[in-house]
Amino acid sequence: MKAAVPLILAMLCGLAWAAKRDPKEPEPLLEPEEEMEEEMEEEMEAPTSNLYSAPNSCHGRCRESFDKHRPCHCNARCPEFGNCCEDFESQCGHEGFSHSSDTITKKELQATSEKIYRADANKAQKEDIILNSQSFISPSETRDQVDHSPEPLFTYVNEKLFSKPTYAAFINLLNNYHRATGHGEHFSAEQLAEQDTFLREVMKTAVMKELYRFLQHQNRYSSEQEFVDDLKNMWFGLYSRGVEEGDSSGFEHVFSGEVKKGKVTGFHNWIRFYLQEKKGLVDYYSYIYDGPWESYPDVLAMQFNWDGYYKEVGSAFIGSSPEFEFALYSLCFIARPGKTCQLSLGGHPLAIQTYSWDKSTYGNGKKYIATAYVVSSTR
Repeated sequence: MKAAVPLILAMLCGLAWAAKRDPKEPEPLLEPEEEMEEEMEEEMEAPTSNLYSAPNSCHGRCRESFDKHRPCHCNARCPEFGNCCEDFESQCGHEGFSHSSDTITKKELQATSEKIYRADANKAQKEDIILNSQSFISPSETRDQVDHSPEPLFTYVNEKLFSKPTYAAFINLLNNYHRATGHGEHFSAEQLAEQDTFLREVMKTAVMKELYRFLQHQNRYSSEQEFVDDLKNMWFGLYSRGVEEGDSSGFEHVFSGEVKKGKVTGFHNWIRFYLQEKKGLVDYYSYIYDGPWESYPDVLAMQFNWDGYYKEVGSAFIGSSPEFEFALYSLCFIARPGKTCQLSLGGHPLAIQTYSWDKSTYGNGKKYIATAYVVSSTR
């Protein structure tokens, strides 16, 4: 039971923040409860030895959130306060965390997200997508599993978008996964090459160049190749959600979607949604939130059935390019792992929540991305 405490506290803090928030702050969407429950169940199921590292060491704890109960710390500001663990430099110094000046501020996140927003040249234009959002429901109705919308969500999508290199490379990745957790993923040489192609194509874009420029300036990466290698591990590295080894990855969970214990988890991408809806595998039910943006990308929080499995709240950008989502989620995971990440897009505040996978690591204690999704914006 002890392992679930951090997540329970996070939920309670989120509720308190919603109750006491400044009216000028982003209004929270309904938290995707099935994902929160899933993370809590997985934490409780995991052996304690896999969840907790040595309290006096930074091994596996680099970029860890501040915890006052720890005897020493491994976050970006521990040098400033003089409370780092003795092996902080050897364990975390290579990640650019040696100085408090490397800390990424909320203001810097918002300025960078605005630059990324403006750089998204491959996004859909207003005429490229016609949405039919139909029925709005209240948050209290999301568990009812009632189809309030007889028509598909997407009335029209200009599929010429999909011939753009990043879109084509992204779509090629979507059929490389078993959606049911517990089935190990085994990539062919062709599928591994598709991962490299996607990374190569997105790194050509102004969006990802802007992200890399910012992170290099923040001493997170010393070269573009180091950045790309980290992205590949972070997003495509396999970890275990079930009993079989290597049955999940950040990319699969966030963009392609998974099914665990009869529920849809992840599945936060509009392209995936459209292609599955076109095949008759997704049935759109309703929405509880439509963002304030008058052009794409926009944000929609919706309910749907994915080939027999229900998604209670699925938040997603609509009309964004693959590199735009990939960049924002990566930015938040690197800068605010396991926290709410406050951004700004087109003058509107927006927050993204990420979760890291603590049970297995890559490199020198780095975490895999477990999930990332939009959690709040303005109405």
